Amino acid sequence: MPFHSRTGGLRRAAAVLSLAAFGFATPAPAQPAFETAAPHAILIDYNTGTVLYEKAADQKVPPASLAKLMTEEVIFDQLAKGKVSLEDTFTVSQRAWREGGASSGGSTMFLPLNSRVSLGDLIKGIAIQSGNDATIVVAEGMAGSVEGFARMMNEQAKALGLKDSHFMNSHGLHDPAQHVTMRDMSKLATHIIREHPDHYKVFSQAEYTFNNIVQQNRNPLLAMGGGTDGLKTGYTKESGYGLVASAERDGRRLILAMMGMKSIAERKTESERLMEWGFRSFEQTVVLKDGEAAGEARVTGGAVSTVALVPKGPVTVTQPRGTDVKVTRNVAYQGPIEAPVKKGAPLATLQLTINGKPLREVPLYAAADVEQGPLWWRAVDMAGGYVSSGAGWVANEITTRVMSAWNGEPATTGSTAPAIPAPAPASPKL
Repeated sequence: MPFHSRTGGLRRAAAVLSLAAFGFATPAPAQPAFETAAPHAILIDYNTGTVLYEKAADQKVPPASLAKLMTEEVIFDQLAKGKVSLEDTFTVSQRAWREGGASSGGSTMFLPLNSRVSLGDLIKGIAIQSGNDATIVVAEGMAGSVEGFARMMNEQAKALGLKDSHFMNSHGLHDPAQHVTMRDMSKLATHIIREHPDHYKVFSQAEYTFNNIVQQNRNPLLAMGGGTDGLKTGYTKESGYGLVASAERDGRRLILAMMGMKSIAERKTESERLMEWGFRSFEQTVVLKDGEAAGEARVTGGAVSTVALVPKGPVTVTQPRGTDVKVTRNVAYQGPIEAPVKKGAPLATLQLTINGKPLREVPLYAAADVEQGPLWWRAVDMAGGYVSSGAGWVANEITTRVMSAWNGEPATTGSTAPAIPAPAPASPKL
């Protein structure tokens, strides 16, 4: 590498590279506003996190059986940590049988009293049959009590950033102190899909048979097709009819959360309308292809002076069909970045804005290894930022001597130190 390419001084603490702005234009007019009869709703694009529609999404409401999504999340988390296994069995207690069984009048898995049931079966009974008894068996088996399990639910909610949700039980039956928001429920669904893809598949199962009883999945969108593959319905008289659903079409996934509808029929109609509107009215545009570099970061003391920055997978933005948008990309990183650098190391952030408004941030990673350079290259990097000062002269002298020694040359530089002005004469005494 030429010597001059190694110089350039120390990078400032926060280096920001502005990349060229570019626009995407489509000829059709902007989509009209959408309205739903649901009192509380939010629709988001899973891939980009873009909110496509929201209505009172931050208002706290009783969760009903949507609380079972957090019950399942706690189970999935404990499975991932190796604390439990799908083969573990738990006993159906008097409380589970009485409060969640057939005599309770609520949704149930019809678990026999004092029987032992595997965690794998209980997961299905909660996701597909919405069994209140199954959630109590899980709570008692994993935490000793429903109350203890609720503490686990709240700890997990806090860890996931669900700041407006609080749980008092594992099944969602009404408690005045228990509440969620539709925004939090959409975040929870996003997390389950992303972090537990194998377990997420259970939410798409159309029916489940246990104890010789066949029960259908209560999600109305599953039977309608359209790519729906989860998640959960809910109802109490205090909450009204609710739903958290997800559907994927042509590589796009939308997540819908809504609550407060007046009937099963209204829930079915409004959820279908909102999901269809989301797929029809918005599209995704690729900002960066998989493996495409977003920019480069300067590297200090390396065999090369820069490293390419790439995302993990393609980067897309969601926009209304028929609108002219200008997407601006900025790459920000904390510098200087010192060699060695490992491929895949997180180094920077891609900041996306649309028409001047912040949209999303995407992590960027080193596209290749950067090994440390020879000693004299590293010395150049160290000295480069001080060439205009006396300290810089000293650093350059050291650098030149190191380079001469490296090449077997006499350690003479032919340079002179910058002149140091003589002190001013003392003022005469009067």
